[in-house]
Amino acid sequence: MVFQDPFSSLNPTMTLGEQIAEPIRLHRRASRAEAREQAIRLLQAVRIPSPETRFRLYPHQISGGQRQRVALGRALLSSPSLLLLDEPLSGLDSTLKREILPFLCRVQREANIPILMVSHSLGEILCLTDRLLLMESGAVAAHGHYAQLLRDEASRRLLRTGDLANVLRCVVSCPEAGGITTLMPLDENGSAVARDKREVFIKASVCSGTEVGSEAWAVLRPEDIALARGPVEHLSMQNQLPGRLVRVLEPSRRALCIVDVGVELLVEVTPQALADMQLAPGQRVWAMFKASATGVWPGDPSLPGANASYRQASPAVSIQTAPAKRPPCEGAWIRS
Repeated sequence: MVFQDPFSSLNPTMTLGEQIAEPIRLHRRASRAEAREQAIRLLQAVRIPSPETRFRLYPHQISGGQRQRVALGRALLSSPSLLLLDEPLSGLDSTLKREILPFLCRVQREANIPILMVSHSLGEILCLTDRLLLMESGAVAAHGHYAQLLRDEASRRLLRTGDLANVLRCVVSCPEAGGITTLMPLDENGSAVARDKREVFIKASVCSGTEVGSEAWAVLRPEDIALARGPVEHLSMQNQLPGRLVRVLEPSRRALCIVDVGVELLVEVTPQALADMQLAPGQRVWAMFKASATGVWPGDPSLPGANASYRQASPAVSIQTAPAKRPPCEGAWIRS
């Protein structure tokens, strides 16, 4: 099991090398030299810089993200029949998540280790599995394929209470240069969404498993969207959608805004930014976000989920786990 707090998994009185090498010697009957070599390879696999140096360090001498990666790698040493992850990525920044998630996908695929993952992040879950279990107030509220859950209004509400993700039903319009795909959002009736009598288009990172004309789901986090009073030139954000500020939620803690760009988007900005722009409900605003911030998955439940931004090529270093016979793994689950 890997806990949310890596200090719960690592012994503060032992060096990283000792904590990794000890289970290698016990479970694989390796010599000290062999255990040390395998421990260094594990540190490399979980992207710990200068592994030979950090092999001799204690947990408090490395960052929280590095501690969590060590805990993830250490949990795999004994080739578990089930890997339990309790929000293991909550302490990592977005760059580290994009490194660790492909590693988890590779472990799940190559070592065939089932993963039971608890998370509030829809994006993290969908890069590992397309089957979800939603919980509310300690009870199971819904379960099934993500595309089926997204079609159910009650399940969609639960998904939004997790990572507060904007989940949009779209049609793949056309591919563009530079690995960009254009999506056309659809309304509840399956018709193209329009704003000011113009169809709305969203540019997203190219996604495997989708074809032009096929349906897809786009997932966009509120914190990845910026607001402005007008369009901005020479900006790296490929999406700049005109819309109207509908209302502001919880302005004292964090400014969660609902913006109507043809479809309603949940946008997170700081209260100070909201005050500086002097925004009020009913005003015209532009919602802006990068194509790479939009996760895309095929809309057909028979197709596997595929997020190109996370399912990228994994590092060439692999973790050796003991061979084990077990049924194909279901993947991860989500808790809201």
